[in-house]
Amino acid sequence: MSAVYVWLSRHPRLVDGLLASLLTVLGAATAIRDDRPALPFVLVMSIAVAFRRQNPVAAFGIAVAAAAAQVAFASGPNVADLAIPVLVYTLAAYGPRWLSLAGLAVCLAGSLAGALAWAPSTALYQKVAAALVIFCGTALVAWVLGDSMRYRRAYYAALEERAARLEREADAQAQIATAAERGRITRELHDVIAHHVSVMVVQADGAGYALDSNPERARQALAAISATGRQALTEMRRLLGLLRSGDARTELAPQPGLGQLRELVEQARAAGMSVSLTQEGEPHPLPEGAELAAYRVVQESLTNTRKHAGPAAAATASVTLRYDDDGLVVQVSDDGRGGAAAGDATGHGLAGMRERVEMYGGTLTAGPLPQGGYRVTARIPAAPAIARRQFGGAP
Repeated sequence: MSAVYVWLSRHPRLVDGLLASLLTVLGAATAIRDDRPALPFVLVMSIAVAFRRQNPVAAFGIAVAAAAAQVAFASGPNVADLAIPVLVYTLAAYGPRWLSLAGLAVCLAGSLAGALAWAPSTALYQKVAAALVIFCGTALVAWVLGDSMRYRRAYYAALEERAARLEREADAQAQIATAAERGRITRELHDVIAHHVSVMVVQADGAGYALDSNPERARQALAAISATGRQALTEMRRLLGLLRSGDARTELAPQPGLGQLRELVEQARAAGMSVSLTQEGEPHPLPEGAELAAYRVVQESLTNTRKHAGPAAAATASVTLRYDDDGLVVQVSDDGRGGAAAGDATGHGLAGMRERVEMYGGTLTAGPLPQGGYRVTARIPAAPAIARRQFGGAP
């Protein structure tokens, strides 16, 4: 049934044409038996139905004029008179409300006039009762249905406009946040690169002094300069790649490295949250930016736990750092009740964490746990793997 309704709503002209044809056939069959000429009025009222959506006011006016002529010259009502309630419905659904009320008043008056004209020998109260029940009641029901449809159409249009406006505002906010975040990332990586460059300058000066007196020490200094330069180039390439990207990922803030995780956990405990920190495997060095990414994942995950997992005293979070040959796995999970809210796509925190991790060739997954709670897992490759990706196999 719904499929038929959808098909009919997609072909309004065909529906109106079929309705007009049906009224014409039935009305003509009735008009032939009339002892007075009624066929022209039938044709006019029926044809008006065919273009009722294109111009509801004109269609209603033409049909009412034909109905008035029918009252004056025909001997009785006709099946084609059903065109009047159809047009009243259309006028109420698509036209101004004041105009539809005026059209309803015209129909009620015409119904009473038709009852008086077509039943001269009937008592007056019977004529009025027949007009009220048969003609006026039909027109009133049609007007109520059309007015209700007009309100529904206006309500849906308002909802669509609101959704479009919210989408435009969200896009604008994402673009503004992206521009601000790129500025923050630029300043953050500038500090990292400046550190590398300063180390290279110191090592180069030392190599220059030791070149003649201690060649082995000079060789070590040159090796350190090479390694530091590669890391600096890696940071610069990531930064340039991010700034060239058009992705709207936001809400990244400069933060310390993994050495400050214990302070972060202590801050969360001081706020009333039960947090555990576990380290597995032998730690190995990561680029400064990668450590910042790992720190940010932990910080944002604990923030989401405080926001969505319920009362801080009732939520328990666990932070796990697992080092292996491939790099570092950071996992933050909680047993709170806000898993669905924490994964809400309207927030920028999850997008920010994923952007920072992907900058260093890693991946991030997040979602609710079957037994309740929420888990965030970030995988960041080791420094050699990052360098191979950036330099095409260079050591």
